[in-house]
Amino acid sequence: MDLSITNIEELQAEIARLEGVKVVQQKALGERFNGPGAIFNAVLSIFPKSAATDAVKKQDLLGIVSRFVLPLALNKTLFRNSNFIVKTLVGLASQKASHYISEDNVTGVWGKVSNFIGKFTKKKDKKPLPPKDLTGFGIEKIED
Repeated sequence: MDLSITNIEELQAEIARLEGVKVVQQKALGERFNGPGAIFNAVLSIFPKSAATDAVKKQDLLGIVSRFVLPLALNKTLFRNSNFIVKTLVGLASQKASHYISEDNVTGVWGKVSNFIGKFTKKKDKKPLPPKDLTGFGIEKIED
C-alpha cells in the first residue's frame, strides 16, 4: 500500500486512522482470548485439521478410553516380557483397533453373548409350595 503523505495534516490523519484500527484489533483479540476454552481453540487453530482429530471427536467415551486402556492392558498382560519394539507395535495396532470399539458394538456383542449363554442355561420350573397349616394362628383354611 503506497500512501504518500505530503503535509502534517495528512500525517496526523493517518496516525488517527491507525490508532482507530489498533483499538478495533485490540477488541477483536480480547474477545478471541476471553476464556480458557477460547485460548485452547485459538492455539488449536494454529495446527491444520486432520482426519485423526475429526475421528477422535466422532468417537464416544468408550472408544476414547479404549485407545489408552487397550494398549496398556495388552502390554501389561500378554506382552509383559516383550521388548520395546513389540510393545510399540502392539500399541500402534491396538490404537487402530480402538477405532472399531464403540458403545453400539460393545452392547451388540454383549447381547449376542448373553443370548448364546441363555440357550445353554435351563431355567428350573418352580413348583408351587404346598399350603401351610395356619389354623393355630387364628387363620382358617380356605377351601378352593
